Amino acid sequence: MPNNPPGGLGHVPVAVYFCATTSTALGESEERGRYYADARHWHVAGAWSDPDPALPLMERPGWQAVTAALSAGMIRGVVVSGLTHVAADTAQFAALGVLLRDRGGFLADASSGTLARRTPGQARRRRDIADAASGWFPQPDTHEEGAS
Repeated sequence: MPNNPPGGLGHVPVAVYFCATTSTALGESEERGRYYADARHWHVAGAWSDPDPALPLMERPGWQAVTAALSAGMIRGVVVSGLTHVAADTAQFAALGVLLRDRGGFLADASSGTLARRTPGQARRRRDIADAASGWFPQPDTHEEGAS
């Protein structure tokens, strides 16, 4: 299975993890994480949550399920809707990212960025490659500039 980096595109199975005290916050966090994964064409293999941010991360049942899925090879990465769902600060978040990388995965913060912009030529090339890979070949354009 390809090990695409967190900013990359590809059909990589990921988990969405979030921790919040209200059902509204849980729903918004899940939506943000799924949107982030979908924008990168990552497959969301599951979404896990915990309702108590005060509980240490390693003791949370939802987080334990995420790490079990990573260990079993069901997922390659974990998307969180904000680093505060899993860490107290950026240093702790980075250390958790290293821990997941050591286990063959990655950690992505959905609040940290967006997809890189692509030029129209890059988008068309990606579409052409995907069409060719699927065995579908579009008809060539019949309209050429200068033709009367």
